[in-house]
Amino acid sequence: MRLDDEQESTHYEVQDGRGGGGLGGGLGGGLGMLLPLVGSRFGCGGIVVVLIIMAVMGMNPLSLIGGGGGGQQVQSERPKVQDLSDVQRVSLKVLGSTERRWSDIFRAEGQEYPPPTLVFYRQNGQSGCGAAMSAMGPFYCPADQRIYLDTDFFDEMKTRFNAPGDFPIGYIIAHEVGHHIQTITGEADRIRKAQQRASEAEGNALQVKMELQADCYAGVWAARDTNLMEAGDLEEGMRAAEAIGDDTLQKAAGRRPVPESFTHGTSAQRMEWLRKGLSTGDPAQCDTFRGAI
Repeated sequence: MRLDDEQESTHYEVQDGRGGGGLGGGLGGGLGMLLPLVGSRFGCGGIVVVLIIMAVMGMNPLSLIGGGGGGQQVQSERPKVQDLSDVQRVSLKVLGSTERRWSDIFRAEGQEYPPPTLVFYRQNGQSGCGAAMSAMGPFYCPADQRIYLDTDFFDEMKTRFNAPGDFPIGYIIAHEVGHHIQTITGEADRIRKAQQRASEAEGNALQVKMELQADCYAGVWAARDTNLMEAGDLEEGMRAAEAIGDDTLQKAAGRRPVPESFTHGTSAQRMEWLRKGLSTGDPAQCDTFRGAI
């Protein structure tokens, strides 16, 4: 990606894990609180949790209800951009780009775009949805409209998922921003209500559509930033989307793929909808729910 000319977003925080008031102090909830809300809380990184649960416990995360007590308090701050790591600065350049592109889209509809905040943490943190753990991968919390990211996940994308390069970083962050779009437009709330009326398999199918729409929105962002894409980026994005499909992950865990348990979509579906966003640059083309509810 060509990020040299991109301005970093100013909407970020860093959680250092020290005790104290902080943003996340007293939020509690834990992983048990997050899992029932997987429909809009988790983005592409959240499949790591789904994989672990499926492989170890043989359960669907939507069936895990309940929660733990209060979690560790953390201190949130916003250090100067120059004091951040290289991958954090790249992440903020991507976030800044999404802010400009989605602001243009919303402005064209006579609306103002309220950007999310990106929260960096290491290994353990706190979100408005409960605990933040590195094993979850990146996720979006609609309760506080923040994206939570342990940047070590990008190393895992290279080593575990064989998806190196800059564009997977952009894809992952833009996917989480896609969940933010779903939240502020009311789409996420509409789908959650539909999931409450649905069977587990039907709820999973709606969840897949949520994730695929976020993939498409990620493609829309990249298509709209005409100076961003360079040779090899499309291939990097397709490789990342393929690596994190539910069928591919279940096979990697030594399990037979069970479509009824999918919560993010197959590799083919994820590639298809990312490509659709990239080819059209039109969020109206990202209606994965047409005829579903």
